[in-house]
Parts: sequence; structure tokens; C-alpha cells
Amino acid sequence: MMRFERGLDFARAQDAADPLASFRDRFAMPRRPDGTDVIYLCGNSLGLQPTAAVSLVREELEAWGAMAVSAHFAAERPWVSYADRLAPATAALVGAHPSEVVTMNTLTVNLHFMMASFYRPTPDRRKVLIEQPAFPSDRYAVESQIRFHGFDPADSLIEVGPRPNESTIRMEDLETCICAEGSTIALVLLPGVNYYTGQVFDMAAVTRLGQAQGCVVGFDLAHAVGNISLRLHDWNSDFAVWCSYKYLNGGPGAVGGCFVHERHRDWVDKPRLAGWWGHDQASRFQMGPDFIPISGAGGWQVSNAPILSLAPVLASLDVFEEAGMEALTAKSDRLTLYLAYLVCEELGARVEILTPLESGRRGCQLSLRVRGTRADQRRAFEALETHGVVCDWREPDVIRAAPVPLYNRFEDVFEFVGVLQRALVLDG
Repeated sequence: MMRFERGLDFARAQDAADPLASFRDRFAMPRRPDGTDVIYLCGNSLGLQPTAAVSLVREELEAWGAMAVSAHFAAERPWVSYADRLAPATAALVGAHPSEVVTMNTLTVNLHFMMASFYRPTPDRRKVLIEQPAFPSDRYAVESQIRFHGFDPADSLIEVGPRPNESTIRMEDLETCICAEGSTIALVLLPGVNYYTGQVFDMAAVTRLGQAQGCVVGFDLAHAVGNISLRLHDWNSDFAVWCSYKYLNGGPGAVGGCFVHERHRDWVDKPRLAGWWGHDQASRFQMGPDFIPISGAGGWQVSNAPILSLAPVLASLDVFEEAGMEALTAKSDRLTLYLAYLVCEELGARVEILTPLESGRRGCQLSLRVRGTRADQRRAFEALETHGVVCDWREPDVIRAAPVPLYNRFEDVFEFVGVLQRALVLDG
């Protein structure tokens, strides 16, 4: 059992003993007006800049200037295979084979690409199951795909949400829905981690349940990749998509990624949105009229890689490889439980934690609800901002705080709770 203490000395002792502490220096930390570091607990929205990203982007700019088009083959990191360079580290993060992952596009674009292939509705099996609340972009994408195929979301979209007076979704309710509606469900599409509550879904169980009913099962890993342990290949998930600007620290609007299970690697005569860059590499430059896809996830590419956008992702993946996901998740578990401990001890009945606290049911994000009116809740959040705490607000009433193990300290968590405590005392 993890044991915690309330004082600052305890937090500093934990930081002094942290084998990952030095990784904080590998990221650019925003500063307050007085020159001190902000308390940055917003990596679930935008990860910090890896300091190595600056030099990697500069190197590609220099290659462009020095070699122009020749850099596709002659650069130190040839542009023609740049995305392939990211595959081994990406595969390790999501628990996949390198041929099952590809870095391309952005999250919602990738979701549409995957649904173009994997959502094949019929009049009898046309429904899509999502969670409630789903992130709006996912819901919009799903609704638009349903309409694109000539169906009505009113009777083709199924949402499973928390029970009354509960914050998270029960696995048994998902199971009941999938078993009851399975013969009519074409696609089960759930997140790895819910954006609002921070709840981690049992992706292995969801995959088994959905596929047993003949459903395709896919996941949005926006809040999961780089945050929790993933084993997509072993779980047998059909596909997954993610962004790289949150926990993967790839920068604003960074290139996202896809997973396609190797069961689908020879997806030749089945539907897909095709483009030249997804063509078999050995014959791509022969410019033939017939599309021959790369075997595996790479066959879903449509455009050549945006090198300047991929360089920061590569910089971050290098850090993940060095730190190791096992060590990161171990620190994350302890750091987040420490946050929960302090919230319970110091803030008591004033703040409710919506996120499950059991290991395996949450990552590093805790979703906090200040008890009181909406005005009370907003004042508390604005007080955090005023005192140099960076976290975020999600409608209607949640403060999300995410202590990221790569660059957050126990002292950050201690200071955050102290600022929130003072704000609530002044407000109360």
C-alpha cells in the first residue's frame, strides 16, 4: 500500500528519490511573470515542448535549405521514410507490431479514414455504440458517417452513460447493451480514457464482447496513448486512432496516428480511402494506375509525411523510449494517488473526485468538481489561473488536473492543492 504524508517535506523527499526526475529538464516549462515555473498540470490538453524538438526541426529546415528535393533520399533522416522511423517506438507505446501502426493526419481525420473502411452499415446492422459523454469531435464524426451512409443518428447511434447520480460508466452496463443490441451494432467505438472523467475503459473486455456479437471494435486513444499501458495487438482490437499533442508532446496540431490489427494487413479489395503514399513502396515511383497498398497500417496513408511536424513527435518518442513506459506508469500511479490523497485530506467535502482511484481504472488525470454553484466553481478555477496553475476546465463543471510523470513533480501536486485550498477558503 502506498503511504503519503501531508507536508511539503514529504513531496520534496519523493522528488529527490524519483529516478525519472531528470526528465523534467528535457522539456520547456512555461514561467510565471516572476520567473518561476508555472504549475503545469495540463499535459492532457497540450504536452510540453521537448527541448530536443527545436534542434530536430532546425535540422530538417537546414536539410531543406541545403538539399531541397534531394533531402527525400539524402538527408540524415531521409524524408521518404521519415514516418517509418517513428513506427517502432509508437508500436511499443500502444502494444503493437511496427507494421500495425502509422503516423499520419490528425485524430479526427484518422477516425474518418478508419470508419470509411470499418464502418460498413447495412439496414439490419447499422448502429454505432459510443460513450456518453463522448468528446464532441468523435460524436460529430460518428453522426456524419451515419448520415453519409443514408441512416439517421436518431435510431443508429447508441450511447451508454453513467447511471443517475454516478460519474463513470459501469462495465456491466456496456456488456448489457452490447449483448442486447449486438446484432444491430456495426461498430463499437469507445475511448481508452474518457476525456471528461478520466475513466479508463477495459479495452480487452470491450473488444471481446463486441467481436463476440459480430461488431467491429475501435478505440479513440487521445487520452490513453503515452498515459496508460496499452496492448492493442494482444487485445485483438480492430483499429485505434490517437493524437500526438497531449501526452505524446508532439506540439499543437501534431500529426496523429492509427493502429490497424495485422488481421487486416492484406486489406486489398475492401473499402478504403486511398492515396499515393499508401501505395507499395517498391513500386510507388513507377506511377502505375492501379493502387497496390502497403501491407499493414501504412496502406491507409494518402499523403507524404509532413516532416517539420513529425520532427517534434520523433523528439518526444526518443524520450519515451529512454524513460520506459513501465517506469512512467509506475510513477504516474503514485503521483496521481498522491494528488487524490491531498485532495481528500486538505479539501475534504469541498471537492469531489470523479475519476476512479483504483489502479488500472485511471491514468494521470483527475477530474475534480468543486461543490457549490457554477459561480463558485468558476471562481476556484480562475484563482488557479491567477496563481500560475495551468490546468483546464471542461463544461459543465469539471477542473481537470493531470500530473504527467515525464515532467511533473510531487511538489507541483502539493502546490496545486495548496493554491486550490486557499482559493476555497477565501471563497467560503
